Amino acid sequence: MRVVIAECTVDYDGRLSAHLPRAKRLIMLKADGCVAVHADGGAYKPLNWMNAPNVFTEKDDAFVVTNNKNESLTITLHEVFDDVQHILGEDPGLQKDGVEAHLQQLLATEPSRLGDGMTLVRREYPTDIGPVDLLCRGKDNEVVAVEIKRRGEIDGVEQLTRYLDFLNRNPDLSPVKGMFVAQEIKPQARTLAEDRSIEWLEVDYDDLRGIQSPQQQLFR
Repeated sequence: MRVVIAECTVDYDGRLSAHLPRAKRLIMLKADGCVAVHADGGAYKPLNWMNAPNVFTEKDDAFVVTNNKNESLTITLHEVFDDVQHILGEDPGLQKDGVEAHLQQLLATEPSRLGDGMTLVRREYPTDIGPVDLLCRGKDNEVVAVEIKRRGEIDGVEQLTRYLDFLNRNPDLSPVKGMFVAQEIKPQARTLAEDRSIEWLEVDYDDLRGIQSPQQQLFR
């Protein structure tokens, strides 16, 4: 992990063009190739970023990041205040809460809940950036990577996007489709998933466990 604090301007060119005027910002250059630009606010979401895989070039006064989607991110450095590197090592990954882990277990046991003809290939399918919750095959034998959350938000879609980038490099699997599954999915996450051709699905935890709701019991 390399962390740079600098006065910079940022220009993105790709599906659209975007410009961040000169200001002091935090630039994160991660070992997996991801580059993110943060302001001193706005929680975890960066102002602009480029996911791996990409090509990173460092010039005297700029970082230039490009990828095979004809996108580019140019960070022009006007004044550098700090520039440090740390080796973080292998991360053990997020420990899922009980509901999220149980959802994964239930859907692995009954993958047809994800769609007609869906079958399980493997739980916790390994990639270089962490395990995919479920790797399945659909009714047409297509490979489907399934990411499961208790509550579906934008960061979950981003996580699945990174997994798909890695999985689609494997000729034995490609093309790999994505499916984002949660008890509740935020509208912004649905929009982002649809923009990236990722299917989304809301599931009922109690229904998966075979438990009737109080309303069903009341009017039975």
